[in-house]
Amino acid sequence: MIVTCSGGTYFDRDYYVDVHLPLALACWQRHGLESAAAFFPRDAGAVDVSVGIYRFRDAASLHAALASAGTEAVMADVPRFTDATVSRSIGAPL
Repeated sequence: MIVTCSGGTYFDRDYYVDVHLPLALACWQRHGLESAAAFFPRDAGAVDVSVGIYRFRDAASLHAALASAGTEAVMADVPRFTDATVSRSIGAPL
């Protein structure tokens, strides 16, 4: 799953890496989340302020994680590090 944060007036990179990603891992590992990584643009003026890559074992584990009660905690944490627009997309290996 690719999560992009775009726009907004603030984005706390340290919080995202040190708190939010571990929270997502804690909530979703039991459903098959294998890793989570953060990427940030070099250009400080870029519209996209972050890209998160959440790698799941398979599509079923991704959907189980998103349907789990832990997703509420993960999403409730977002305002603590950004007011950017968050969008999710699901990718598959080619």
